Amino acid sequence: MTLPDAVRDGLEQALGPVRGVTPLAGGSISEAFRVETGDGPVFLKHHPQAPAELFAAEADGLRALNAAAGDALRIPTVLAMDTGLVARWIALEWLEPGPSGPSFGERLGRGLAALHRAGEGRWGWRRANFIGDLPQRNEPTMAWADFWRSRRLQPQVKMAWWKLRKLHLDREWERLFDRLPELLAPAEEDGPSLLHGDLWSGNVLSAAGEPALIDPAVYRGHREVDLAMAELFGGIDARSDARFHAAYREAWPLLPGYLETRRPIYQLYYLLVHVNLFGGGYVAQTVAMLKRVSKGG
Repeated sequence: MTLPDAVRDGLEQALGPVRGVTPLAGGSISEAFRVETGDGPVFLKHHPQAPAELFAAEADGLRALNAAAGDALRIPTVLAMDTGLVARWIALEWLEPGPSGPSFGERLGRGLAALHRAGEGRWGWRRANFIGDLPQRNEPTMAWADFWRSRRLQPQVKMAWWKLRKLHLDREWERLFDRLPELLAPAEEDGPSLLHGDLWSGNVLSAAGEPALIDPAVYRGHREVDLAMAELFGGIDARSDARFHAAYREAWPLLPGYLETRRPIYQLYYLLVHVNLFGGGYVAQTVAMLKRVSKGG
């Protein structure tokens, strides 16, 4: 994996001479590099076939999280971005990896609760963005159940239709959609929370021991969505999960019914995303979750 000359040239125009480039492992959507500049290392993401607005939406989300998180969580600063018609790369502050330490989970839990307290406005966001590289609609709605149905579940169900079509699930989906207003929690006093939107373990880092969040899919929604994603695929970190959840709930207790009723409805969205991103291996898990939630548990 090498950095194309055009990307290097654009980066040098923005940040000065490039002194070294090291490919990094781990990215499933974009190529990743550590780039040495005169001011120190930066993190570069490059996607040669990036969907239009992919990196612009990421930059918007990172800036929103940075403004809201304050000192509670580390969020990488956006340093530069491709200025072409379709941005193919973005350069971010380098977050130096470091051991998480025994207080990491507690700090992450308190930090996430503080981020979620930044509530205002309607359900949704000022622009569309992406979950992975799949489009994510965010047109605001007045009711949370309407948002979750029309902006989250229905677009992913439509996208996954050909993978699910032989399973005759239309009735289950319609039953769930009809019941969402009674199943989902009402708005809380602080209003819709600012969400990271894709809070799985790969998007939570230890930056020299401090909890940091990357790769957001930002919007204003119910704070339980971030927690549901954090609990879906094995948790954030086996060593710190219990402290993370306890610290979050101490900072901001959850409403009754989250675990039994609402968590699986929110996790269903992320299972559908995985069906659409990675294929049929997630179909059985998605169907089992649908059958559970469409019957109310």
